[in-house]
Amino acid sequence: MRVVIAILVGLLLFLQYRLWVGEGSLAEVNNLKQEISQLQKELVGLRERNRALQAEVEDLRSGQTAIEERARSELGMIKEGETFYQVIAPSDEKGDE
Repeated sequence: MRVVIAILVGLLLFLQYRLWVGEGSLAEVNNLKQEISQLQKELVGLRERNRALQAEVEDLRSGQTAIEERARSELGMIKEGETFYQVIAPSDEKGDE
């Protein structure tokens, strides 16, 4: 009878060890859930970025307005007859006064 009890106690201790510390333990499951949550948040951000890029691609494919806007903002191009004014903000440098 004592041998059966000893075996059962040993089995109980082994299962408790596996539950709290071993492979597939509660701590490991909790860490994996946190990692999944973080990756899902990152995925939402990446999907939003993809939607914005896809919308920009569609704008560039569909019309001249988006191409003209991009040429103006990134390349500094102007239309014929327009005058270009560049406003330079004063620097905040404080010299040796």
